[in-house]
Amino acid sequence: MTIRNKEQHMKIVLFGASGNIGRPTTEELLRRGHTVTAVTRAGHVDGLTHKALTVTTGDVTDAAAVAGLAASHDAVLSAVGPRIGQENDRATIVGAARALIDGLRRAGVTRLVTIGGAGSLRTPTGARVMDDPDFPALWKANAEAQSEALDLYRGVHDLDWTYVSPAAVIAAGERTGAYRSAGDTLLTDDDGNSRISYADYAIALADTIESGTAIRRRITVAY
Repeated sequence: MTIRNKEQHMKIVLFGASGNIGRPTTEELLRRGHTVTAVTRAGHVDGLTHKALTVTTGDVTDAAAVAGLAASHDAVLSAVGPRIGQENDRATIVGAARALIDGLRRAGVTRLVTIGGAGSLRTPTGARVMDDPDFPALWKANAEAQSEALDLYRGVHDLDWTYVSPAAVIAAGERTGAYRSAGDTLLTDDDGNSRISYADYAIALADTIESGTAIRRRITVAY
């Protein structure tokens, strides 16, 4: 395991760089002085330019494409997720997991940080969040696919992967720089709420990829 620090420059490939999570994560990594190859479906991130930023197209479900993009980089960060209700959740999420695992092996890159879902986190009773009768039906297929992807990663012992689940609610909000982290249990505040902003989730993702910790583990972050 390699321990890194915030003063060490890294070359990072970021899949899904134009999304609600990918965009602030790209900005956060650039803010910290890293070089980012941002991969999007359209090949651009609207309104974002930087001397250390390269934007390109690429398919995260294609292992050969992943390998080609990851080559000569220090790490890969995946912020890819399907458009809820518009795409096949399993094809995107599980397909991406398989291609990232295969592609990184081909490229000889071992460090991977990927966003995950909150549905497979455990409540204090030990039940999964997504098994609650009130869990939104619209999100069920996504949660099941995220859980399957996590199981795939847990079978991988030759890559330094970290699967980062957000709080139950992740939405636009301020960048506070404050968050808590845990393992497989949903984090809630004193009022029972579980939430985090996209901006602070991005900070947690950047912290995770920089530190080189939480290797071959799922973690979760929330206020």
